[in-house]
Amino acid sequence: MMVIAVGQFLLALVACSTHVIVCSSHGNATDRLSLLEFKEAISLDPQQALMSWNDSMDFCNWEGVSCRPKNRHRVISLDLSGRGLQGRISLSLGNLTFLRNLSLPGNLFIGQIPGSLGHLQHLQNLYLSNNTLEGEIPDFANCSSLQMLWLDRNHLVGQIPTHANFPPHLQSLLISYNNLTGKIPVSLFNITTLTRLDISSNRISGEIPSEIGNMPMLQFFFAWGNKLSGRFQPAILNVSSLVVLSLASNYLSGQLPSNLGSSSPNLQKFGLFNNLFDGPIPNSLVNASKLSLVDLSSNNFTGVVPSSIGKLKELSWLNLEYNQLQARDKQDWEFMNSLSNCTELQKLSLRGNRLEGRLSDTFANLSGKLEMFFFGRNRLSGGFPAGIANLHSLEFLALDENQFTGVIPGWLGTLESLRAIILRNNAFTGYIPSSLSNLSLLGELVLDSNQLYGHIPPSLGDLKTLEALKLSNNILDGSIPKEIFSIPTIREIALSSNSLGGPLPTEVGRAKQLQYLYLSSNNLSSAIPDTLGNCDSMEYIELDQNFLSGSIPASLGSIRNLKVLNVSHNRLSASIPKSIGSLMYLEQLDLSFNRLEGEVPEIGIFKNVTALWVDGNKGLCGGAAKLHLLACPVIPSNSTKHVTSTVLKVVIPLASMVSLAVVISVLLFRRRKRKNIYMSLPSFGRKFPRVSCHDLDRATDGFSTSNLIGRGGYSSVYKGRLLQDGTIVAVKVFTLETRGAQKSFIAECNALRNVRHRNLVPILTACSSIDSKGNDFKALVYEFMPKGDLHALLYSALGDENTSNSERITLAQRLSIVVDVADALEYLHHDTQGVIVHCDLKPSNILLDDNMTAHVGDFGLARFKAGPTQSYFGDSNSASSTVIKGTIGYVAPEWATGREVSVAGDVYSYGIILFETFLRKRPTEDMFKDGLSITNFVQMNFPAGISQIVDSDLLQDRPVATKEKDLDCLVSVLNVGLCCTKLSPSERPNMHEVAASLHGVKEAYLGGR
Repeated sequence: MMVIAVGQFLLALVACSTHVIVCSSHGNATDRLSLLEFKEAISLDPQQALMSWNDSMDFCNWEGVSCRPKNRHRVISLDLSGRGLQGRISLSLGNLTFLRNLSLPGNLFIGQIPGSLGHLQHLQNLYLSNNTLEGEIPDFANCSSLQMLWLDRNHLVGQIPTHANFPPHLQSLLISYNNLTGKIPVSLFNITTLTRLDISSNRISGEIPSEIGNMPMLQFFFAWGNKLSGRFQPAILNVSSLVVLSLASNYLSGQLPSNLGSSSPNLQKFGLFNNLFDGPIPNSLVNASKLSLVDLSSNNFTGVVPSSIGKLKELSWLNLEYNQLQARDKQDWEFMNSLSNCTELQKLSLRGNRLEGRLSDTFANLSGKLEMFFFGRNRLSGGFPAGIANLHSLEFLALDENQFTGVIPGWLGTLESLRAIILRNNAFTGYIPSSLSNLSLLGELVLDSNQLYGHIPPSLGDLKTLEALKLSNNILDGSIPKEIFSIPTIREIALSSNSLGGPLPTEVGRAKQLQYLYLSSNNLSSAIPDTLGNCDSMEYIELDQNFLSGSIPASLGSIRNLKVLNVSHNRLSASIPKSIGSLMYLEQLDLSFNRLEGEVPEIGIFKNVTALWVDGNKGLCGGAAKLHLLACPVIPSNSTKHVTSTVLKVVIPLASMVSLAVVISVLLFRRRKRKNIYMSLPSFGRKFPRVSCHDLDRATDGFSTSNLIGRGGYSSVYKGRLLQDGTIVAVKVFTLETRGAQKSFIAECNALRNVRHRNLVPILTACSSIDSKGNDFKALVYEFMPKGDLHALLYSALGDENTSNSERITLAQRLSIVVDVADALEYLHHDTQGVIVHCDLKPSNILLDDNMTAHVGDFGLARFKAGPTQSYFGDSNSASSTVIKGTIGYVAPEWATGREVSVAGDVYSYGIILFETFLRKRPTEDMFKDGLSITNFVQMNFPAGISQIVDSDLLQDRPVATKEKDLDCLVSVLNVGLCCTKLSPSERPNMHEVAASLHGVKEAYLGGR
């Protein structure tokens, strides 16, 4: 009988109108059968939440079900939150006509939201958050009692419905974390009962409608993570009820209203980070006296921090990092004194601004609750700030990339709450305080790129929560403490470019969580321990430029996750373990310049010659054909053994002597130490192979025009093949009769004598001699870059209508090229012994290898700034002692007026290159005249018109979704270019900031996020 009843009921459902789901007046049968249909649509119930849904008990007692007190057979609530249910939401729930609360968040429901839910007139709360629901938002206009509608964290698409599709008395609408597009409907703000509106993390574009000012009850407005543009909507200030306003991560621009704080008496949290706002921070902000969180980071705000900021008594979070705020004199720094009145302050960041001078000890009066103190990437100087000693609740301290000097104080070890100490890229000297081992919660110790000396304290091994130990680029000596490898949480150990000696401890095998081991450029000796193969989590191992000997352990082949292995420039011998070829994730393997011998394997990484380096090992043979190694000898027969044996007795000792000489020469050639040099080296700072003018003449067929690949004001560049080893090279011959050529040669030698970076054109040797006619001859020999230069690639391949799309430079390739150039400039400006200013950055000086990796070349106009006190932007009151020729269109405007050379000029040139790379327009084209420059052209079209001005090849024939992603990338890159080309040098970012920004853009674009 039950089966018949159910069948009749289902037939009745089919016969009913599609607009009205309710077909039975019998509440008992309707509600119970509707719940059973809901259960049948569930494909997986991991927590067995619906086990009680059977005939053994009244359905009003089923888990998650609540019925009316007066009528026990009418369901008023269904709450199955967080049960992990999988399946579709059944249409039958639309039959629960008395339902007031439907709560299904935190499950795995798929498909569309049933439109039948839009007919539940008694429904007050609908919670479907955090599922995988798809489709558009259905019409809920008939849910006249609905107050809470939470559809966030799903996969919903389409546009935000207008107010006509929502109930008239809706109070809370959450539709964040979906894929909604289009603009914010103006009529949405006709729902005047809304107190909470969250449209964050979608793809909503356009301006914020001024009608938002008609929302008398709105308290929470979240719109971050979209594509909103235009200026700050002043009508928002009419909403005096606002408690939280978050418009972060959009494309909003312009200045903030001067009356911002005066019109927001109830505002508690204010977030505008990652936009394009500029101008000063309004002083009126302090009138919003209830503010507890202010985040204006990653914009272009200028001026000073309001000196009255301390009036915000409830302020707990102040984040102003990555702007262009300045503080130079005592008056500018007054805001720090004022902040001492903010007794609730826990997080303070002014990282990446223009703060200068010494940090006054007055900030020692900051809140005793302060947990985060981020002042890195500024221009602060003086000794370690003593006032920090009073911040006993401090957990995160970052003073990196400043100009601090002196020692790191021992009292730092008394701040027992510290979890991270980041002091990289300063000029701290002295020993690493052993007292740091008292910081039992420390997870990150970053002291690289300073001038610290002495031994690494073994007591650091007592830091049982330490995850990252970064001490590279110092003057540390002694051995590596074995204790640090016993730290159970250690993930990264970076000790490169020091003077550490002795063996790599066998205890390295205890570091089971270690992922990154950087020990390059030290004095490590002895064998690589077999125990290194026990580091199961390892991904990067860099042991190059040491004195390691013995064989490569076969146990390295058991490190399943290994991505990079670099043991080049050591004294390793014996054969290459075949086990390395079994590493599935290995991306780079550098075994070059050792004493390895025998056959090169031909499995795994050994088949990918673009990711494998084995040159400089005279005893290797075989391997992939593209390695161009000699074939391995065949084992001789008995009849020839005697003769072979006699020959080997003569040849092997002789070859060994030659190989030893080569290896020693190469080690001296590659080795670069900042403090301890073991012998007198040539002017380049390291020993280069000798070539004569005659050698270069033969290599280039007499410097024939058929080998000419480029010509500049002071030199000509030829392609050649060195007869000594067959290496293809680029020979730059200086035209010494041209005035300035001699200085250009010297400038390039000075610039390149101590630099080495993957994105600089590698110099092989230099020649200063006399040619066959008795004239002075000077040349530089570089690695040959087979893909030519960026200028030729842009205007030859791309300009040819017959070039296929597959041969044209993609957006991803261009992005990688400009990131490579940024890395090179960052190195020249910040990571060398002094500061190197390139002075002639342009596309023709950006060369590309076989892998499309970019290398910056031509340092003929480079300037070397030796002192750390050299102003980043140069002295505005002093003229340059030499005329900078540079190249028209790329030269910074201040250099034309005689300003002193500074790296800010390189930053300007780099910004122009960004524009040219993605617009495929020269800065000297005819269209740029009468006051219109390529910078102005981009600014005028930014961001709304970017799709109309970029190279058409980048966006044409692209799917809509991909095109939007491409456009997001282009807007981000060109925004960096606009920052780089500010007229005032002091307003431009440095290359640390530029490189960091572009790496973020590249990671987001190529990573698909």
